[in-house]
Amino acid sequence: MISNIAVLVSGRGSNLQSIIDNVESGYIQNAKIKIVISDVADAYALERSKKHGINTAFIDPSRFASKREYEQEIISILQVHDINLVLLAGYMRIVGSDLIETYKNKILNIHPALLPSFRGLHAQKQALNYGVKVAGCTVHFVDEDVDTGPIILQKCVPVLEEDTEDTLSDRILDQEHKIFPEAVKMFVEGKLKLEGRIVRRLK
Repeated sequence: MISNIAVLVSGRGSNLQSIIDNVESGYIQNAKIKIVISDVADAYALERSKKHGINTAFIDPSRFASKREYEQEIISILQVHDINLVLLAGYMRIVGSDLIETYKNKILNIHPALLPSFRGLHAQKQALNYGVKVAGCTVHFVDEDVDTGPIILQKCVPVLEEDTEDTLSDRILDQEHKIFPEAVKMFVEGKLKLEGRIVRRLK
């Protein structure tokens, strides 16, 4: 069975590119990125998608009277493309209950911190300001709160004395590009089992 993937984006799309590359290389098998949806008209992620022949859509949230109506539009597009896995790759909006319920346990997010620490925006800056010695990134299932869903994979990155938000972010991003495709591969292959908050990796 082919997994039809949709990716929601807001920015430059480097994590999207890592997923595209790993699908095209065959690392992620039996999967196809059917649609990339952005809430930002000039997001570079849309250009990346077009270069690979992937369908794109810009949905302007300001055109809708409510968040629920906006997400119903997203859901309708996902259903047209028969999507069974949704990836959040730099998508800068909190996902609402309708989208989460429609794709329950089928939405994955990548976050630049070792959750549950440093949820939300500017996680790398939060980590530096707190003085941690180890930072990192997390792939998790999405639930109705911010960055609180069950954790699939994490990767540690040492925090150096001379680190700035930019340098730490760059090193974390390198690891994001590795663990996000790995998590997608496990999902597509049916190797993830959710038991409450615990995600088991099946052999």
